[in-house]
Amino acid sequence: MSEETKNTAEAVNPAEFLANFDWHKYAEGIEAVDEAKLKEFETALEGTVGFVNERDVIEGEVVRITDRDAIIDINSKSEGVISLNEFRYNPNLAVGDRVEVLVDKREDSSGQLVLSHKKARVIKAWDRVNNAHETGEIVNGFVKCRTRGGMIVDVFGIEAFLPGSQIDVKPIRDYDQYVEKTMEFKVVKINHEFKNVVVSHKALIEADLEDQKREIIGQLEKGQVLEGVVKNVTSYGVFVDLGGVDGLIHITDLSWSRINHPNEVVELDQKLNVVILDFDDNKSRIQLGLKQLSAHPWEALDSNLKVGDKVKGKVVVLADYGAFVEVEEGVEGLIHVSEMSWSTHLRSAQDFVKVGDEVEAQILTLDRDERKMSLGMKQLHPDPWTDITAKYPVGSVHTGTVRNYTNFGVFVELEEGIDGLVYISDLSWTKKIKHPSDFVTVGDKLEVQVLELDVENRKLNLGHKQTQDNPWDAHEDVYTIGSMHEGTIKEKNDKGATVVFADGVEAFAPTRFLEKEDGSKLAKGDTAQFQVTEFSKEYRRIVASHTSIFREEEQKNIKAAAAKAQEVEKTTLGDIGGLAELKKKMEGK
Repeated sequence: MSEETKNTAEAVNPAEFLANFDWHKYAEGIEAVDEAKLKEFETALEGTVGFVNERDVIEGEVVRITDRDAIIDINSKSEGVISLNEFRYNPNLAVGDRVEVLVDKREDSSGQLVLSHKKARVIKAWDRVNNAHETGEIVNGFVKCRTRGGMIVDVFGIEAFLPGSQIDVKPIRDYDQYVEKTMEFKVVKINHEFKNVVVSHKALIEADLEDQKREIIGQLEKGQVLEGVVKNVTSYGVFVDLGGVDGLIHITDLSWSRINHPNEVVELDQKLNVVILDFDDNKSRIQLGLKQLSAHPWEALDSNLKVGDKVKGKVVVLADYGAFVEVEEGVEGLIHVSEMSWSTHLRSAQDFVKVGDEVEAQILTLDRDERKMSLGMKQLHPDPWTDITAKYPVGSVHTGTVRNYTNFGVFVELEEGIDGLVYISDLSWTKKIKHPSDFVTVGDKLEVQVLELDVENRKLNLGHKQTQDNPWDAHEDVYTIGSMHEGTIKEKNDKGATVVFADGVEAFAPTRFLEKEDGSKLAKGDTAQFQVTEFSKEYRRIVASHTSIFREEEQKNIKAAAAKAQEVEKTTLGDIGGLAELKKKMEGK
């Protein structure tokens, strides 16, 4: 330390030095400015070029764009920096664009001007949204993400809702294709209470399509061929977009062949040519055709095909009355159920074929003008009635299958195509059958005898009881008039009672013949002696009486009946003998 410096330090008063020491200058490196002078300086700056207040919303110009930020000039002493994330709704941002910004800070810790575009948009967003709603102005929006039922769209910094039904005029199958895209919208609804905004992109498309639609409708004519795009496929047809105008191709106008669903022929978004078949007065319902653009299959049908030819095809439709068989694409013939089998009893087509079966048939009728064809399957097999007399002569016995029954009899099938009828009276010698179902069941095997054969009318009369011995032949010898038998009363009514004898034969006893010797009447379940008063083998009828056993008058009547029966037998034998004598005399001559 020099002598001079030493003298100077000694001359300084420490207390005075500390009192006057500038601590602000020591810490900040600059002298402190009086607050009053600062305010005075700021007041003087107001109104001068480049001066801005915090929270002001002003317009700035994009002067440079980096990978992450946009540099904005607001004509202040420095430029502001805004992240490009705030401009995601506007991917076309370019140098020179004018944008609204909010002055967040005139200076941050590094002296940088801090701006926000997002906050500026929010401040003015509701004014803009309301104005767009009132004026119908088209606004840009950034699709942020999917949500339930639609999408969330950034419009002026406000999150608006875009319903799924308002995205496009056609059904949307992939919502994700719209995420993070900027699109034009129309504000269609605002709920001020809940601060909700609903926007629509479909409304803009419809407005454009309406003009286009009017132009197209004005030019529509029947028979006109247009290009369209498949918009929707339903079970009954296909909706085609003709460029703003929709038309329907009914399922029957898609293909000359029968189809179960339109998706067998077309698919969504497919481009295809269609012909206008018809439309209503205001052309709001347009009927289109696809198959009409190709020749009808009947026109390409082999000209040499004729009645009697054999054809093969696939069963495409089945009904009770028959089956439609496609012999060539778009060409069908009907096989009626009566032409499927030589059998005459009623059956359904489902008993012979099913949909999808490949069948062979013979052409029975062919009308190219009416485009109709009838086919037969049974004609490919020999008619079983051709040699019926050799196979089933009268008196022959066979085993058949019960196919059906009616009130009067049973239909028995001897073989495919050969049916015969067994009348109810020819089912049993002994049983009294009220309905055939009491005796047999469909599907049962039944032994029958051929009783009559009518080849011309294809009728066969059969009998079942004829295959068995007639027990009434034996009953005729046992139950002679006047004979006595023990029987039990099985049933009883006002007219009389049914009496069952020991061998199971039933007889009828009139009420007056049920009186016992003591004057009382026989009751159901009683067993007693009965005398036969009447016997008929032809009608299988026996009449018996209990009363006749002890009453003389009744006995006389029985004896008289027996004598008369014997006399009739003698007369018959005499007649036979007389005829024999007459024959001898004639031969002698």
